[in-house]
Formats: sequence, structure tokens, C-alpha cells
Amino acid sequence: MSEPVSHPLALPAIPTRLPSRVLVTGGAGFIGSALVWALNGLGVERIVVTDRLGRDEKWRNLVPLRFEDYLDADDLLPRLESGALGTFDLVLHLGACSATTELDATYLGKNNFEYTKLLAHWALGRHIRFVYASSAATYGAGAAGMDDTDDSNAALTRLRPLNAYGYSKHLFDQYAARAGVLSRVVGLKYFNVYGPNEAHKADMRSLVHKAYGQILETGAVKLFKSHRPEYRDGEQQRDFLYVKDAVAMTLHLAMAPAAGGLFNVGSGAAHTWLELTGALFAALDKPPAIEFIDMPESIRAKYQYHTQAAIGKLRATGYDAPVTPLADAVRDYVQGYLVGDRRLGD
Repeated sequence: MSEPVSHPLALPAIPTRLPSRVLVTGGAGFIGSALVWALNGLGVERIVVTDRLGRDEKWRNLVPLRFEDYLDADDLLPRLESGALGTFDLVLHLGACSATTELDATYLGKNNFEYTKLLAHWALGRHIRFVYASSAATYGAGAAGMDDTDDSNAALTRLRPLNAYGYSKHLFDQYAARAGVLSRVVGLKYFNVYGPNEAHKADMRSLVHKAYGQILETGAVKLFKSHRPEYRDGEQQRDFLYVKDAVAMTLHLAMAPAAGGLFNVGSGAAHTWLELTGALFAALDKPPAIEFIDMPESIRAKYQYHTQAAIGKLRATGYDAPVTPLADAVRDYVQGYLVGDRRLGD
């Protein structure tokens, strides 16, 4: 195999002082732990991490990282209100149920909407920078476009999420817009992020992680057939973004004081599943072997055939780092992390 790609974390494009103390919710999860890793790389270690560790192995994401305290997410709001956790100058709110297949809309409403609302009001009331994870799932099938330049309530009401998860994220975006606070916070519409530290996500893992396991087991990758005539099998498209780029974009926006509102966090390009799996086979020095299977009927009506982030609004804030090319990012992920089952910071 060729040498893994060296892709250092891009520093924020607008020079500002680093945060002195940071709260990261969902900090053991995929993007949350990657943010802690990135902050560590910038020399920030005064970090409080919250999450719900449960029975999976996302605790392993925390092992190589440096932070001053950890607590369960259910204990966070009472301890913040009591003042027991002290002060922060940045909240990175990544904690949420991110399962697009979750059917319990009541649970999603409480966990993803109500919790975010309470935490946002706590932060805003103390003039603490608040950055939270929205989702590209709020755009639904994309009939109203996937442009983030207009985040007014009128524009948001035109969006039609396809699943309860997307709607739970959309609820807070709309609430913040109606309450007049959206410009004072940063909401991040993450597109298809993939990379190290996602192993615990079960069915919500990226195709790269799933396909890597399939190749080791059977030598081939299974892809859904297309059920729309304008897309050939394997040519459904997604905006795939490497997690190292995602955290660089996130921290840039967190440290850019003038940035406010909703921002797409994506590569700005659409790639097919065939391109993605081709990069995976190339990283493993194996010839492509793909089997097309029927898409389950339960998800056919909610399946997105094309996503592509417009990232001009992000660029306009001064973020000028190049996005890692798909083939380079997949090679870095496969050779640097999947082979050897390593986490960020290992």
C-alpha cells in the first residue's frame, strides 16, 4: 500500500484567540470526539465532555483525548444552572440522537429539540458562543434547494424533512429563527461526514466503514439499486465530507465572531456511490467488486438521490482551506485508521 495521506488540521482562517474553556456535548461521539481531538491539536485541553456512553464502544474515542472533566448528558443542565461546572466561552453542542431511522418522534423532540433549546438559552443568557449541529437532513429531498444563504423563518418553512430525525433538527432551526436568536448562534448543516471514530454508530456508519467490513468478509461491496430511471445503479450522489475537514470548518466558524446563522458543512461537490467505493478499493489495492441489491421498500420514499452543499456562505467568512479530495481522504481513513482499528489521537 502507498503511504497514508498527511492531512493536517486546517487552522481557523480568521485569526482569533483560542477559547479558554469549552463544553462539548456528544463529545464521545463521532464528530464530537473529533472536535475534542482537533482542539487538543490547537493546544486546548480545558474541555468538559458530556455524552451518554451506554453499551456501545464509543468510550474508546475518548481514551486518547485530553480534557478536564466528563459527565453524563442527563446531569449537564442541572449542574450548569447551579454553577457547579464554572464558566465557558464556547459551547459545541453535538449531542443528539442522529439515527435517521429512529421512529420515536417524542424522544427525538425531547432529546434533539428541547435539550438544544434549553442549552442555547443558558449559553445566550451568559454571552457564551453557542455552536450546534443541525443537519443536511433538514433539506429533505432538496425540492427547495440546499442553499444556506437565506436562513429566515420564511425560507425555513419551505423545507420538507423526510424523517423524524431531520424534523427534530429543523424544529430548532425554525425556533431560533422565530425567536430572533439564529444570527447570534451558529447552526451547522452537516452533510455526509465520514472518517475515524464512527465505529460505534451501527447502521448510521458511513458506507466507507460498512464497505470496509464487507470487503474483509466477502471481498465485495453491496450497494442499493436505483429505483429512479434518471439514476443508474450506484450513481446516486452524495456530498461526502471527511471528518477532518468537518471539524476544521466547525472550529473556524466557532472562532469567527462575525459568523452567525445556518451554515452548510460539506465538500461542495457531489460524488456517486461508485466513486466512493472505487476510492475504497483503490486504498486497499483491490479491484472493485460490487453487488447491487434492492433498496428496502421502507426507505424508498425517503431516500435522497442527490445532495450537494452550497458552501459559498462558509467561504465568505474567510474559510479558504481546500477540501481534501475524495480519494485522498478515503485513503487516509482506510490506511491510517480502519487498518489497525485506530481512533483519532492514537
